[in-house]
Amino acid sequence: MTDYKLLAEQLKALAEDEPSYIPVLSNASALINQNLDDLNWAGFYLIDNDSLLLGPFQGKVACIRIKLGRGVCGTAVQNDETIVVPNVHEFPGHIACDSASNSEIVVPIHKNGKIVGVLDIDSPSINRFSQTDKEGLELFVRTLEDVIQF
Repeated sequence: MTDYKLLAEQLKALAEDEPSYIPVLSNASALINQNLDDLNWAGFYLIDNDSLLLGPFQGKVACIRIKLGRGVCGTAVQNDETIVVPNVHEFPGHIACDSASNSEIVVPIHKNGKIVGVLDIDSPSINRFSQTDKEGLELFVRTLEDVIQF
């Protein structure tokens, strides 16, 4: 079981010396990848005009740009809510950047009251992400929002 409070504290410590978004997001994706089991992708997409642009990540190559409102990431931005998808093959409009992905969680990231991006995590297992994961990753993102400078 992942200790999300510890993960958030580690993120906070990593951002103390350099709060710029590229190194913080890079280390954040590495923290997630190293501490959560059964993942095949963990990273960030950042708002760029009317789409999400690929940011720092851990995993295989990924989709570079996703239109707002499309796929799980674009829908999470459009609805401004965390989305947990137990089986991506049942999500209407799912974008398959990696055919090995079977479940996904996406958490919106805010700065100064507006969405600036999303945390996106994929797993090769069906139903990988629990309510505990959702709450823990939302805590992780709130910590990220507090420490990062865009």
